[in-house]
Amino acid sequence: MSDPVRDLVSVRGATERLLAAASTWDNSTVPEPSRLPGWSRGHVLAHLSRNADALRNVLRGRPMYASGEIRDREIEAGAPRSLAEHLADLRASGEGFLAEADACADWSRTVEMRNGVMDSASHIPFRRWAEIELHHVDLGTGYELEDLPDEFVAREIDFLTERFGSHPQVVPFDIRADDGRVWTTGGHGEGPIAGVGGPAPELLGWLAGRRDGSALTVEGGPLPVLPPL
Repeated sequence: MSDPVRDLVSVRGATERLLAAASTWDNSTVPEPSRLPGWSRGHVLAHLSRNADALRNVLRGRPMYASGEIRDREIEAGAPRSLAEHLADLRASGEGFLAEADACADWSRTVEMRNGVMDSASHIPFRRWAEIELHHVDLGTGYELEDLPDEFVAREIDFLTERFGSHPQVVPFDIRADDGRVWTTGGHGEGPIAGVGGPAPELLGWLAGRRDGSALTVEGGPLPVLPPL
């Protein structure tokens, strides 16, 4: 069960780690490629800032983004900014989200995300935490999946296995972390036809589209094909 107040503490910590890491860069780092195809590090930073604004909108009962086109334009426009501008924006937008979340009086209500997806308000802090942690890795500046907090890794695997659990394009399979944790996911077929195992960060990387799964072990069939997130 989500604990939004506790998750907000994790959001603060993840934000400060990212800001501390980015503050050691210089302006030449910003236009360099990130690990996300077609995006520079500046694109990733701009996206993180606008995502904080968007989740603040969600908590206010407003549309997450005015439109997909406007979202994309704002990221493109923000990407080339100086490092100092990115850091100021990331801090200000993050503080704005946290202030809105701190004032939230009803975490049990249902809110609307992008594309009409409905969710509990109580899940929003974790969604923000996930954005910061995974995109920090995407920046490709030394923060890796293995550096992610253990609690976050387990909960994000929970989230992704639930997301794929009823997906008609994903065959059923078991996921087995080296520490003994097991998940079952996939929605096409009567039962698991494959088992995928490995270290939890590698499993998360594969599920989240950050790694190709070549470091994982597979039993009972080929590595399942996952749709893009």
